[in-house]
Amino acid sequence: MMSVDKHIITELKNAILKSRYQAARLVNRELVLLYFDIGKKISINANKEAWGSKILDQISDALQNELPGLRGFSASNLKKMRVFAEFWGAYLKISSATPNQLENSQEVISSAVPNQLPENFLDIFFSVGFTHHYSIASKCADFKEAYFYLSKVAAEFWDYRRLEKQIAARLYFLQGTLPNNFKHVIPQSDMRSKALQSFKDEYLLDFVNIEDPDFLDERLLENEIVRNIKKFILSIGGDFAFIGNQYRLIVEEQEYFIDLLFFNRKLQCLVAFELKTGKFKPEYLGKMNFYLSALDDITRQPHENPSIGIILCKEKKNKIVEYSFRDFNKAMGVATYKTSKEIPSQFKNALPDAETLKKLL
Repeated sequence: MMSVDKHIITELKNAILKSRYQAARLVNRELVLLYFDIGKKISINANKEAWGSKILDQISDALQNELPGLRGFSASNLKKMRVFAEFWGAYLKISSATPNQLENSQEVISSAVPNQLPENFLDIFFSVGFTHHYSIASKCADFKEAYFYLSKVAAEFWDYRRLEKQIAARLYFLQGTLPNNFKHVIPQSDMRSKALQSFKDEYLLDFVNIEDPDFLDERLLENEIVRNIKKFILSIGGDFAFIGNQYRLIVEEQEYFIDLLFFNRKLQCLVAFELKTGKFKPEYLGKMNFYLSALDDITRQPHENPSIGIILCKEKKNKIVEYSFRDFNKAMGVATYKTSKEIPSQFKNALPDAETLKKLL
């Protein structure tokens, strides 16, 4: 029996996958346009007629009667479409598509302000699903912030939960704000720019399951991170690969242990994290500088870039961090963390402490 050439199978498979992707992209594009159009009509009429809160329920029921079995047009979804349309209506002009316009987005969508849209904006905008679109439109303040998250979703294939988490963690505002010495110790501008964008000033560790953050010690924090390593990587960035905790280094027959060691694919370098549950102290950088020197000599591969160190602590004063960086030749940064169980300072004295509650009970 004659065997089939594997190259033909590969060509057919690629053709099928390409066609499916194109079809899915066009369907998503049409849905986004439809939801924008519906949201725009609802917004215009709501403002014009001063609709009450129950009108959308009536509209949803009426649509269901006219189109039995219709899904996706509940009152809550209609409200989301309105939010979506009102946010992007300030920046975009979108008209209804005709069949011969399916391949030409420029005929359907344009900038409300000339030359405002980035070159690849339309491809990104129509590649993102409506669930992500609503989250961005309802939580972002302006075009730049929204475009930042749209680009992340499109490029890194964020699911809805990850998008929500990164918006809650204020990734857009914290990108590039990490106190660091990269400018002075990383000579390559491209590498320096990537490093600045790879770390944040503050990380949300909402998976740390503790009753009172004030009694969290460093080993407990480390154990919680390792136990939830996938969530931690989502917090610090998808380009990180976990190598291990308490990573062992031997220098002159003495053992040293790095709390957490990662490899960053974008930076092509080792990244060491040291965990501190209190305030930042200048002496932490001396220890980290030593670790990075040892990593570069013992662990780093010839093709990899010099290692980077991050001190992750509970509190810091940026001026103290700035002075502490002087005269060190290894790339380092100092970030803080917070957990979702922390009580804001203004409310800490509003409730009795655990011991008082026990006595009351």
